[in-house]
Amino acid sequence: MKKIILLGIMAVFIFACKSTSATSTNTDTKAQVAMKGNWTISSVTYLGSQYIKVNSFDIADSGCFEGSMWKFVSNNNKGNMVLSKAGCTSFSSPITWFVNKDHQFILKVLDAGIKAKKVREGYILMVANQSDNSFQLIDKIDVGGKMTDVVYQFQKVNK
Repeated sequence: MKKIILLGIMAVFIFACKSTSATSTNTDTKAQVAMKGNWTISSVTYLGSQYIKVNSFDIADSGCFEGSMWKFVSNNNKGNMVLSKAGCTSFSSPITWFVNKDHQFILKVLDAGIKAKKVREGYILMVANQSDNSFQLIDKIDVGGKMTDVVYQFQKVNK
């Protein structure tokens, strides 16, 4: 009997200490539906951009993302991104994404043929200034011990 009580207490303690991660919270369906469609990044800005380079999403220099095309499908949280700026390496990849109730945008960049559940790394950005035709994704980076915002400005592409 003591073992059952001890196991019960341990189970309660384990579940009470469970951390909440960005991927375990509920989705913000309204924000996701507003992102449905084709988008382009019109600008990438951050303090000190004239002095430092940022390698966005471990893919390319942040400047290479300007003009990139993104497609978001809200009913299955899939899509794709295409970088094709002159002077930059071309890149294309499927993605999975969602927005949680804390206005965090969770992004996984996928390799061809690999399912999202097999990809263990992703990116968490904040959603800001969302409207019908634009929104911002904000990433936080460490620059010399100081957290700096990298702002990706998205504009709707009418097709």
